[in-house]
Amino acid sequence: MGVLLQIRGAVKSYGEQILLDEAEAILTDTVKVGFVGRNGAGKSTLLRVLLDEEELEKGDVIRHPSLKIGYLRQHDPFAPGESALEFMMRDSGQPDWKCGEVGGEFELKGDYLNGPISALSGGWQTRVKLASLLLHEPNLLLLDEPTNFLDVRTQILLEHFLKNFNKAALIVSHDRSFLQATCEHTLDLTRGKLTMYPGKIEQFLVYQAERREHDERVNATVQAKQKHLQKFIDKNRARASTASQARSKGKQLERLKTIEIASDLPTASIRAPIVTPRQGPAVRMQELAIGYPDHIVARDIEIEIEHGQRAAIVGDNGQGKTTLLRTLVRSLEPRAGHVRWGHNCEIGVYAQHVYGSLDERQTVLEYLEYKATPGTTHQMVLAVAGSLLFRDDHVHKKIQVLSGGERARLCMAGLLLGPYNILVLDEPGNHLDVETVESLVEALLEYRGTVVFTSHDRHFMRRLATNIIEVRDGTAKNYGGDYDAYLYYINKEIEEGERARHPLSSKPQKKKSERVVETVVAVDPRKIQKELKSLEREIRNLDSERVQLNDQLMTCSEPEKAMELHNQVKALEMDLGVAEQKWLELSAALEGD
Repeated sequence: MGVLLQIRGAVKSYGEQILLDEAEAILTDTVKVGFVGRNGAGKSTLLRVLLDEEELEKGDVIRHPSLKIGYLRQHDPFAPGESALEFMMRDSGQPDWKCGEVGGEFELKGDYLNGPISALSGGWQTRVKLASLLLHEPNLLLLDEPTNFLDVRTQILLEHFLKNFNKAALIVSHDRSFLQATCEHTLDLTRGKLTMYPGKIEQFLVYQAERREHDERVNATVQAKQKHLQKFIDKNRARASTASQARSKGKQLERLKTIEIASDLPTASIRAPIVTPRQGPAVRMQELAIGYPDHIVARDIEIEIEHGQRAAIVGDNGQGKTTLLRTLVRSLEPRAGHVRWGHNCEIGVYAQHVYGSLDERQTVLEYLEYKATPGTTHQMVLAVAGSLLFRDDHVHKKIQVLSGGERARLCMAGLLLGPYNILVLDEPGNHLDVETVESLVEALLEYRGTVVFTSHDRHFMRRLATNIIEVRDGTAKNYGGDYDAYLYYINKEIEEGERARHPLSSKPQKKKSERVVETVVAVDPRKIQKELKSLEREIRNLDSERVQLNDQLMTCSEPEKAMELHNQVKALEMDLGVAEQKWLELSAALEGD
């Protein structure tokens, strides 16, 4: 195992804030390292040092002569009007056949490869950057929050890429699921010190908690011993007969030292609004079409969300998740059909368009007092502000000077002070550090109202969602399985090479019934009957496989194997549903013929 890069005695500060304090670390070839630490700890600064974009005040970065760094850029490096193929050729200097071959690993084919990059979603543009990065043949990848704003399909594709990349990587991310799947080691930056842990992020977090508990127990024992010795010394040092014993105990006392435990950094402590639980439907979507005056995003939506559910809206970027949420809260009008909320539903909204349009003239305190339910005491407002890290003079800050993360926390605090029994949350984890997100999850698990949300954070989704609504191919529907089963299905699609279906045009999609008639109207009835028989065989085989897996699941005693079987069953049920739906459509077309 060769050393690619060594950080030795690194010192770096901004003003009074020390980011690196005699920090040391070694990166070796083929090892992928998850780089973690609180917001503002200095992770991105260290990446810039490694890229020679900033200098250390003291210390060295020693690079192996063969080191070749590949950096995933967050900004868009594309020229106006160029295609993915043209960009990869320009950026890497490789011939078109080589660029096309590597692009194919990321499903960049046809219009996705040869059409304009400007027509691609952010997730597909990230694929273009990754393909171009690979063409440079780096032996160390530096990735700074690579999953930000990527849909789950592209996140999983990135995971697959990293698992097959047999070189080294240093990955900065708050996404625990992503780090767990891709990184064997964990590098922690806390109070200027770098600590390399030879294990995955979840093992590191357990080790970190256990180490702290161990140190606290040791300190408690030492302090009890110190107290006992001090009591003996105070009682006996004045007596001639016991003075020598007291001096001996004094030397013991001097040798007893407690372990220094760094004081906790401020952490948000979010408390859920107290609401009365309700039963029955919270909202019904009937024959709903969503979108904009010149573009229908999705139609024929028939979904019901029950009170008390935590419904996660999922789907690839550009398919309409945020459009659906905005239609639910009436910041967009339905293009057709209805959204009907239940009686006495009080809806609180957390979204980009909300915390991006705050009145910047208000202070933190003025905003929270405005949002609070009438009758809320001043002390209660201050308590909620403090729970989201607005303490002391910070409550008098003007909104115009707040960072993106502070504005996000302020909007969250406003929701907690309201009377809302429905929370609609669009990417609530954006701009929040991992500790604040974890506190938010705990609060929402205790919340007895209804939550409708979307998020790219799989850890957040997995812990919170009780049911899944998928927006895909111009419609939205309840997905039968849980979030793990949904992820399993996406993985299966990617492994089988099925293209993620992002529309490149903005043309409204036709209703399902129109599409079916369009595809079968000119088909020979004998061919339809042949396809029906083929579908019937497929349905029987799928159902037989599902029964066999269910039998294995019922007798399985290993938790990990049982979860894998459960996900396989759910994926088969979804395949079965697709096949049955196609059989019904073809049967209806045959009868109509």
